[in-house]
Amino acid sequence: MGRRRAQGRNISGILLLDKPLGLSSNGALQRVKHLYRAAKAGHTGSLDPLATGLLPVCLGSATKISAFLLDADKRYRVRVRLGETTTTADAEGEVIRTAPTDGITQAAVTAALGSFLGTISQLPPMYSAVKHQGERLYKLARQGIEVERQPREITIFGIELLDMALPEVEFDVHCSKGTYVRTLAEDLGEMLGCGGHVVALRRTGVGPYLESAGPLVTMTQLEALGEEDYGAMDALLLPQDSALGHWPEVRLSEDACFYLRQGQAVLVPRAPTQGLVRLYDPSARFIGVGEILDDGMVQPKRLL
Repeated sequence: MGRRRAQGRNISGILLLDKPLGLSSNGALQRVKHLYRAAKAGHTGSLDPLATGLLPVCLGSATKISAFLLDADKRYRVRVRLGETTTTADAEGEVIRTAPTDGITQAAVTAALGSFLGTISQLPPMYSAVKHQGERLYKLARQGIEVERQPREITIFGIELLDMALPEVEFDVHCSKGTYVRTLAEDLGEMLGCGGHVVALRRTGVGPYLESAGPLVTMTQLEALGEEDYGAMDALLLPQDSALGHWPEVRLSEDACFYLRQGQAVLVPRAPTQGLVRLYDPSARFIGVGEILDDGMVQPKRLL
């Protein structure tokens, strides 16, 4: 029996999508894949349906480097309503406790936010995709079941109060992968003695990609181009190596490219001494990701 041929266009690149409110990350991914008629597509870290903002969508061979964006640090703009604690730590949940916010000062909020800086321990919320004995926590939570969770270490690189108009405060946060912003909001409310939950969340950065560097592509823009205007749509895609632009570049000889593609480590003059690197052939074509070994050799890690 013959192998089924892949359906769709063999298009590769990265789309910086502005995920709309109310749409799941997978729903957004499937819509983009359909509009591009792409043979292959993947996103780089889920956003809740209630969150908006940057969702890099990898098409074609760019899916091979999507894992590196999954591991990248993230940036968010968060609006929190103080004085109300909900079951889910966001506006989707039921309010289970209220408290007055009178007397909360800007200095108190700034100090509380500052206490999150650095490496901290965070307990994953019950309404999360973390698995417990093979079951997603949010599925257990919907059944009214709460289980013991293990705290995780995360890093808050920066956090800044942007606006305060009680009962709401807004802040920016730059954090490591795996950070639960809803938990930050809940912990902020607890520190201030009044509780709190997220009412608006927007992702503004993923790794090297920042919303501030240029406008994101909206779903409305894509749909307006129509499913047949592939030239205009393809022009919106960033090159695959843009996801790794903060890594050192290593230019390889033809011989080195040959041996790397056989899975062998190669010696490259003047290569970096450690870490992950972007690999290019003699014609400056991006061919994948390598890792510098302890002996200075370049080992293939993910080739396109």
